[in-house]
Amino acid sequence: QVQLVESGGGLVQAGGSLRLSCGASGRTFNWSAMGWFRQGPGKEREFVAGITPSGGITAYADSVKGRFTISRDNAKSTVYLQMNTLKPEDTAVYYCAADPGSFRVRVSAREYDYWGQGTQVTVSS
Repeated sequence: QVQLVESGGGLVQAGGSLRLSCGASGRTFNWSAMGWFRQGPGKEREFVAGITPSGGITAYADSVKGRFTISRDNAKSTVYLQMNTLKPEDTAVYYCAADPGSFRVRVSAREYDYWGQGTQVTVSS
């Protein structure tokens, strides 16, 4: 069992930055691929970024590539999402998710077994 808790969301102006954190409890974090997803108003949940258990491989949605950076600290059982140059279209609830036992990044939400409760990110124009 893995419990995930996101933090760091908020209201920011376009062009600004936020750093999301996702703390994990349980023993499976170190061998779980982790992902960040988001769901905007009236939209389906979409993949944002993912990272392998070692942190050696990352993947990003085209819409955030070059602006967002995913990282993890296995000693702290925490995964981060640094978001720079934010745009109004980045407004969404952001979720972290765990894919235990996977050594690659998967972009489908169906592949992830555990989810946090989400944190709201609002970017004003």
